[in-house]
Amino acid sequence: MNPVDILILSNGPGEITTWVRPVVQALRQQLGDDCSLVRISVVLSPCPNASGKEAAIALSYPEVDRVQGVEHFWQFLLWGKTYENWDWRSHGVVVFLGGDQIFPVIIGKKLRYRTVVYAEWQARWHNLINRFAIMKPKVAQKVSQKYAHKFTVVGDLMLEAQNSALPTQHGLNAPLTLTGLIGILPGSKAAKLTQGIPLTLAIAEYIHTKQPQIKFVIPVAPTLDLPTLVSFADPRKNPFTETFKFSGASLVMPEQNHEYPLLKTDQGLNIELHQENPAYSILSQCSICLTTVGANTAELGSLGVPMIVLLPTQQLDAMRSWDGLPGLFANLPGVGTTFAKLINWLFLRRKGLLAWPNIWAQSEIVPEIVGQLQPQEIGEMVLDLLAHPEKLEEMRTNLRRVRGESGAAQKIAQIVCEEIEP
Repeated sequence: MNPVDILILSNGPGEITTWVRPVVQALRQQLGDDCSLVRISVVLSPCPNASGKEAAIALSYPEVDRVQGVEHFWQFLLWGKTYENWDWRSHGVVVFLGGDQIFPVIIGKKLRYRTVVYAEWQARWHNLINRFAIMKPKVAQKVSQKYAHKFTVVGDLMLEAQNSALPTQHGLNAPLTLTGLIGILPGSKAAKLTQGIPLTLAIAEYIHTKQPQIKFVIPVAPTLDLPTLVSFADPRKNPFTETFKFSGASLVMPEQNHEYPLLKTDQGLNIELHQENPAYSILSQCSICLTTVGANTAELGSLGVPMIVLLPTQQLDAMRSWDGLPGLFANLPGVGTTFAKLINWLFLRRKGLLAWPNIWAQSEIVPEIVGQLQPQEIGEMVLDLLAHPEKLEEMRTNLRRVRGESGAAQKIAQIVCEEIEP
């Protein structure tokens, strides 16, 4: 095989962690680790959900050889030159894993590379893209017959990393639930953390007063550092602590008597902070998780972990983490707040299913609680579920039923291999 470049185009934190990671792992498994033969590069495009740490996360993957951050994307798109003036081999493939599907068209033409697009819900530019790896057959339902040969159903890529990390029992994926452990996933962006941190910590305190033996854990998002996380639990920095009647919390670093950093609330509740990435080992041991909307619901669903999905609306302009034009408008200086309130008002009026497992199942198999949420009400809901394990087991069964089969990353890697040597 001649030396080849594989260029991964991606954007947001969810795509980097749940799409890019399993695909680059599968590519190395099939093509080997010799970067003199196969070099893997990642180029990031703008995303309203980005944290600024996506490039560092991508570069931390041992399968990836080089990464360009989002700040240099437009220069690359327009002129075909990276900020560090990377060299490009004569033979290569552009793999789209997030962003706008026009990007691989333009970049593929500039580099004269073949193009492979992973498409969840819609596939565009059928005549200009070489191959499509699609999540479900319905993505290709309206495709002209002359382009049908370009489409391959690979499954849901979001399931891939999680399924490969699940503990196994007798050869079957089987999460090992630790009774009395509750996971808290408040998000990674300020728009969600502002309400999510004080709300979920107030819920945890309420549960702790009723069942003090219950333990809590926060798997910290890789794009979030501990001081930033804790700042959202500080009443001096976050006025929404008062909204949820949460008195505050502070950071306690590891000592001899505890292995992990702790978030210690003013009422004396200690919540472990886990920074391993991915955090599937600890999540798979949770009886239930409190989570916001986003890719984390897909991760929990793939692990078969019961969850309650929370979307508080006390701050109507808080949820600015929309994709595409709504996200851009909602974050405009000056007028962004007005746009955000309008977008979220329209969203709440027309709300469909929000959590990924519910979207997959087309029914609410895990509770989605939207509105002026109060910690005591959610706390009682959690306590009721813990008191009725058959309800949690039903949720686990439904989650396992809809999560699908693994193998999407390997199938995408196989398509890339076919494009390298057509």
